Amino acid sequence: MTRGREWDKLGMDIAYEEAARGLSEGGVPIGGCLINNKDGQVLGRGHNMRFQKSSATLHGEISTLENCGRLPGKVYKDTTLYTTLSPCDMCTGAIIMYGIPRCVIGENINFKSEGEEYLKSRGRDVAVMDDKRCQKIMKEFIEQRPQDWFEDIGE
Repeated sequence: MTRGREWDKLGMDIAYEEAARGLSEGGVPIGGCLINNKDGQVLGRGHNMRFQKSSATLHGEISTLENCGRLPGKVYKDTTLYTTLSPCDMCTGAIIMYGIPRCVIGENINFKSEGEEYLKSRGRDVAVMDDKRCQKIMKEFIEQRPQDWFEDIGE
């Protein structure tokens, strides 16, 4: 597989699959995956598991990192994190902490955190794909389960 757009398509397809899986499990439809920029290897994938595991912190991006297992710190320095939705402050912090240089976001219409600008200010490459699938699944979730959405974002 070649770099760039093909890897971005793969990454977002996986992230969306994870979001749909989370929704089918009764959770928040936010998914992610981490791909090695050198060879396109998928290092991990995950989805928001807050409701499924009664967790305060298991957002889609955190679940993705958890599912990568323990990796040497240098591995993260040449990866891209794909997420279906603009990362919250907690997930933004994880991206910064592990030195992930690139974050590709499915959509930021339904939710846009200050994290995007903070990532950019810290030298991270941030791209928003305006993925209609991601927009639709999140919009429907927020409309159908607003109380669960507000809980997920700490409001």
